[in-house]
Amino acid sequence: MANDHFLTLSCPDKPGIVHAVTGVFAGEKVNIIDLQQFSDPVTEKFFMRVHFGPTPTESPEFLRPHFEKLAGEYDMTYDIRPVAQKPKVLIMVSKIGHCLNDLLFRAKTGQLPIEIPLIVSNHPDFAPLAASYGIDFRHLPVTKDTKAAQEGQILDLIKEHNIELVVLARYMQVLSPTLCSAMSGKIINIHHSFLPSFKGAKPYHQAYDRGVKIIGATAHFVTADLDEGPIIEQRVARVDHSLSPKALVDEGSNVESQVLAAAVKWYAERRVFLNGTRTVVF
Repeated sequence: MANDHFLTLSCPDKPGIVHAVTGVFAGEKVNIIDLQQFSDPVTEKFFMRVHFGPTPTESPEFLRPHFEKLAGEYDMTYDIRPVAQKPKVLIMVSKIGHCLNDLLFRAKTGQLPIEIPLIVSNHPDFAPLAASYGIDFRHLPVTKDTKAAQEGQILDLIKEHNIELVVLARYMQVLSPTLCSAMSGKIINIHHSFLPSFKGAKPYHQAYDRGVKIIGATAHFVTADLDEGPIIEQRVARVDHSLSPKALVDEGSNVESQVLAAAVKWYAERRVFLNGTRTVVF
């Protein structure tokens, strides 16, 4: 797969897009390994993901003039990148570490195609865990008065390490609109409930009080509106009356890890497209 690439694109929907895109590959004698597409009848937008290759050289630049032309014709936004290129991910965490531990293990064992150069936390607790994986750990405490300065440090680290994606692995701080805007569409959060139910703090305790029979977790993009960002993935687990709030937390932690890992994996594999307040996931 050394010379395999992903093409991702979106544009206003109209006839001829699939023919035009596949015609480029046919004309250049490049094989399409996998192609997925979706036309949204509500937003009237078209989305496509193409896994193609191998190309004659490692660089797909010979295809770019074709897609620049199509971009002009179809008002298209597109991206081409090697399948082997791993996005650099910054993980942020507070004092609950199951999602962090799961992501680190999956990345180390090759289950997640990501590179993790840095972990940031507002607490020092997980510095030893980061060190065991050979990953730089930055303890950046935050208070109401220091929030702007702390997030400024985070943005500097994002730029320094060429971070493409920020993952909030139970980072229990609300990000400012400034940070949300700077990394729009590039921050994924795991919320420990099946949104839109039980937003905010202690959702498992809210679920216990309501006597629910299903609990869940939601991975979503972060926006300035708390827990309102476009949803990427959700999963559930069945529970019953015998479980205490702590038991619900324990059961839910497994679901949270699975959901967040899936969302990060799909992002890394170029499967996730923003579509207004929703997502398209191939």
